[in-house]
Amino acid sequence: MSDDNQAGGPSWSDGPGGAGGYGGDSFTETTQTSWFGRLKQAIVGVLIGLLLIPVSVVLLFWNEGRAVTTARSLTEGAGIVQSVSADRVDPANQGKLVHVAGPLTLGGSVSDAEFGVTAQAVRLIRKVEMYQWKEESRSETRKKLGGGEETVTTYSYVREWSDRLHDSTRFKQSGNHHNPPMRYSSRSVTVAKASLGVFDASSDVLGRLSGGEPLSVDAAAEARARQTVGGPVRVVDGRLYVGRDPDSPQIGDLRISYEAVTASQISVVAQQAGNGFAPYQTAAGDRLLMVEKGVVPAAQMFTAAQDANTVMTWILRAVGALVMFIGFVLFFRPLSVVGDVIPFLGDIIGLGTGAIGLAMTAVLSAITIAVAWLYYRPIVGILVLVVGIGIALGLWFLGRGRRPAHQVAVPVGMAPAAPGHGMPPQMPMGQMPPGQWQPPPMPPGQWQQPPGQWQQNPQQRTPPQGPVVR
Repeated sequence: MSDDNQAGGPSWSDGPGGAGGYGGDSFTETTQTSWFGRLKQAIVGVLIGLLLIPVSVVLLFWNEGRAVTTARSLTEGAGIVQSVSADRVDPANQGKLVHVAGPLTLGGSVSDAEFGVTAQAVRLIRKVEMYQWKEESRSETRKKLGGGEETVTTYSYVREWSDRLHDSTRFKQSGNHHNPPMRYSSRSVTVAKASLGVFDASSDVLGRLSGGEPLSVDAAAEARARQTVGGPVRVVDGRLYVGRDPDSPQIGDLRISYEAVTASQISVVAQQAGNGFAPYQTAAGDRLLMVEKGVVPAAQMFTAAQDANTVMTWILRAVGALVMFIGFVLFFRPLSVVGDVIPFLGDIIGLGTGAIGLAMTAVLSAITIAVAWLYYRPIVGILVLVVGIGIALGLWFLGRGRRPAHQVAVPVGMAPAAPGHGMPPQMPMGQMPPGQWQPPPMPPGQWQQPPGQWQQNPQQRTPPQGPVVR
């Protein structure tokens, strides 16, 4: 018996919904998974989880080392960088870390020879999009008594413009949704020669500039593209459209657009190598080469790099913790599958194991980061550890100080202390030494106890019914 089997043929439906308002289609597929099949999948998931957990530990540990190395390199660089003029190359700075800011002069233009597009820019970026099919899926799983599952998956096929080819051979239904290969791909071209003042700016330096702006193509590019493509090409909204009708695109039509990265002034932090620049090897371990548009002070460039390093560190920490959590979820998955024999019991177990996995992720990831700090930053790590232990102990003692006082048990025959009275509860009633305690005076009109009666009845809790003195 198969663990997964299709319970009936797919049902097709037509409907609106292609990207850009074009129609699409969809079908629904129902599959059944037995309890034993789910259990086998969960056991395989345990193995994957056991692999993901150490991988996440390695990622978290490596990330802390990367962050420390980068931070130390930037701190080292900020302390030794020298700002020099772009008008003169000083041989005394050979091999040193320098900061140069000034005008950028291009030694030529950049062009896309295939389509005849040319621009006076640092870099020319070509973006190619194809109109193609895209498969989308949405699944709904229902648990069944006995631990099995029924999954209803709806596959939808829409048309969209994308610069990435969707492999239609992997579609669930590929017969009517075939995507042809993309004849052209996206690419970029960097100017071959440029100078920052009297310094040579290589493509390795200029390639680090970003922030392109749209570049419209002209009729000359349209004619050149028509020769290249060998078919209908026209300019639409500043872009080349390869196809018959832009208002009714067909699968396989292309849309080619361009961006140009320009800069009149740039700032570079790098090692002075002859008349040019090269990455600077720091003692901490990183290689520094930073480029920005405009005239930017060195201190500002290093501050921005430190901020970027912090952001990247937290992103990788989140990724590592997520991978670890997924590992724990997969590790505990068989427990909820076993409990799914009674569906609601499996849900309860799943919530519990999820909470345990989250707690274990928080503890293990924190320990991994702490150990990494002890390894890469021993002094800082020890200080953080001491402060953390101190805070924990302080909270513990604070909790003990706020704990309510215990009530003193009163033995049989002992008189409890009355509110507002000074009678000690340790003395049995009727045995109080003379002068130690006197009953409070009674207001006029209240009952008074005849002398000697209270002492003769030590267990009496209510005043005797004596005569009322007015």
